[in-house]
Amino acid sequence: MTEVRGQLSFTEDLGRDLQLQEYGLDPEAGSPLLPNAAVMSALQNLVRLATELCGAPFGVVNIISAEYQHQIGAWGVDPGVCSREDSMCAKVFLSRERTVVADASKDPRFADNPFVTGEIGKVRFYASVPLQTESGFVPGTLCVFSDKTNELRPEQVSMLEVLAKQVVELLELQHRTVQLDRTYSELKDSNAKLAGFAGRVSHDLRIPLTTILGYVELVEDDPDVEPNSTAARYLDRIGASGRRMLGMLEDVLSYSRVGGGIQPEQISLRDVTEEVIGDLGVEHAGIVEVEDISLRADRGQLRILLQNLVSNAMNYSSPERELRIRISGVSNYHGTTVFVADNGKGIAPEDRAKVLEPLVRLRRDGDGPGSGLGLATCSNIAKAHGGDLNLAETPGGGTTVAVSFPAEP
Repeated sequence: MTEVRGQLSFTEDLGRDLQLQEYGLDPEAGSPLLPNAAVMSALQNLVRLATELCGAPFGVVNIISAEYQHQIGAWGVDPGVCSREDSMCAKVFLSRERTVVADASKDPRFADNPFVTGEIGKVRFYASVPLQTESGFVPGTLCVFSDKTNELRPEQVSMLEVLAKQVVELLELQHRTVQLDRTYSELKDSNAKLAGFAGRVSHDLRIPLTTILGYVELVEDDPDVEPNSTAARYLDRIGASGRRMLGMLEDVLSYSRVGGGIQPEQISLRDVTEEVIGDLGVEHAGIVEVEDISLRADRGQLRILLQNLVSNAMNYSSPERELRIRISGVSNYHGTTVFVADNGKGIAPEDRAKVLEPLVRLRRDGDGPGSGLGLATCSNIAKAHGGDLNLAETPGGGTTVAVSFPAEP
């Protein structure tokens, strides 16, 4: 047989506490339920308005858990905690109807309550409205009271109900915030695990693939293999496919490593760009123009970022004009923004958000090879530094990538 406590069964009590946790209200025994600071301030203002409207000196927002009544918003009194058995609101809040009592000492529901008898307080006038959510859950009440008797006009009661609905809106806002925070945390954890898995798999696959490519090169150099034979053509295809796969694995491995162990230092944009140009074998003169600036960033990850952006500019150059890439930056008290502008094919406005997602490629005619991880990796590098990456059109055609590196607080 289910144990019954007052108006709620034991199992219903457990369900109530779980629902309160969904609203960011922790019903641990003896501890006050504290919503975030912004909600607390708004609740206090609503309670103050309720007391002034009703001509009562005291008001509270009560949240009622399985064992306790918690005051999370108060005016005229300090927020506190009492047992649910001692609570006046706990006796009536599940009725889902307003309660207005001119003299609680003469009401059989409250006459022996310690808040009325003088043991805890000496309440006379008492009015409460249940806080009912859209789902039908009633977390507590909006309550005003006085140590003197009082009466409310119908319009005052109606306005008290309106204010109670505003309290519910605040609690629902906190509910949605808690859900979003939880979802964000879960996604962040899931992405971290996925990135770790991708990194491990890429690393494990790279070793045998490198071995295969090594043997392909040995066979290609074998004098017994005719240069234009069928075997030579097959070897050429195997080598090309293997190198393309190895490049994709390197991209995945690079993507999985972003954000781990950021070590910012003061570095020269020109110096890092020169390293990238050397790595890619790009002829500096006439193709890449660099305007030097000092910024604080992780050198290794800035190098990966610039390498991806310069590679993209080369892969997606326009057939109508010679490739030009300009790398520059600007600094102020907010931090530093690095710009990489090219005169290539550009990216349509409707595609700019999409290409920042991992493994997304536009697949346009004439586009070079790629894994679809370059811009996603760059975006993650920006976020790992606390910044952001944005795409815009270069005047005259092409793409300008703006990457922000916020100043340290």
